[in-house]
Amino acid sequence: MNFLSQLKRRLIYKFKKKISIDSDNIQLDTLDELLHFYGSDKANVFIKDKQKGHGYSIFYEDKLKKIKNKKINILEIGSYAGASAAAFAKYLPSSNVFCFDVNISNFKYRSKKIKVFDVDIKKENKIKKILDQIYKKYKIKEFDIIIDDGSHNLSDILIGIKFFLKLVKKNGLYIIEDFKYPNYHQYNRNINHIFIDEFLKNLLDKKVSVSDILSENEQTIIMNSIKKIENFKGNLDDSDISFITKS
Repeated sequence: MNFLSQLKRRLIYKFKKKISIDSDNIQLDTLDELLHFYGSDKANVFIKDKQKGHGYSIFYEDKLKKIKNKKINILEIGSYAGASAAAFAKYLPSSNVFCFDVNISNFKYRSKKIKVFDVDIKKENKIKKILDQIYKKYKIKEFDIIIDDGSHNLSDILIGIKFFLKLVKKNGLYIIEDFKYPNYHQYNRNINHIFIDEFLKNLLDKKVSVSDILSENEQTIIMNSIKKIENFKGNLDDSDISFITKS
């Protein structure tokens, strides 16, 4: 993406009128209701055309209920219009949600608890600068939850694991949505590499995978930092979500 395209997207985001979730007075009890209301496909029913969503809300709610009222920091990679960020910010009253997306011009929600950054996860130096900014302003070095809901391309999922998993706190969660998209969709199979489900199994089995993205040493470090991996099937044929708990 060239500089002018990035600048245009930033300007659209800056001047675009957004919906304030801090003053909408929405009273919904469940995360699924909030995800549906704000228009996230993580819900059981996607608000758009009332079509079936991925149905990840039940798994999220099960994981989040124990920390619902705690002060937590979430990093979401691939926030699009901010629907799930809005739902998480509402469901978790003491949370901060940091949103990374390559195209922030789509973002339509605002809140004092939501912070939005335009970044491509393949640009490591840019990410490091943003993380430095977050630390200086909010004193946050690690996150309780990191969600990868980005491109779902095989390379980007692996890059996410390589760079972001180490930023999860002890006993925190690294979540990969739609992690089997490369299994199902040729367009997400953008590199010659084993699929993510097999890669995650190898990590659990302490088996090093052949990879041009993660070295043997990097994989060993990751193996030793994982407490457990739980994979769940959502509503749709290609709905799969993985919850990685840090040790």
